Amino acid sequence: MTSLGGQFILEACVFATLLLGFFGVILKQNLMLKILSMDVMSTGVIGLYVLVAARGGIFTPILADDQPRAYADPVPQAVILTAIVIGLSIQALMLVGVMKLSRDHPTLETREIEKSNMP
Repeated sequence: MTSLGGQFILEACVFATLLLGFFGVILKQNLMLKILSMDVMSTGVIGLYVLVAARGGIFTPILADDQPRAYADPVPQAVILTAIVIGLSIQALMLVGVMKLSRDHPTLETREIEKSNMP
């Protein structure tokens, strides 16, 4: 398999992960499944960002020798680490919100919760 074909397969898998998470958030009615879908979508976005950032090169930018190489940019790596930490904290906050909501309602289905909160 050529490098271009492998890159295309990786991009297709990342976009499929992104779309799977997006449609899960839109179509699922259970709050836990919505949170899980948001995590899948976040993983797809991070994977897409890693794919775009990896196109420049694969070597670390540590200058040990004088050979010209295609170095990977370290800034996207730092941004990805920050995105992972923020995504984890947002997911924990959403899970706490669902736990608080589950104390008042016997179900986590969004339609049932909306019906019980209508005036």
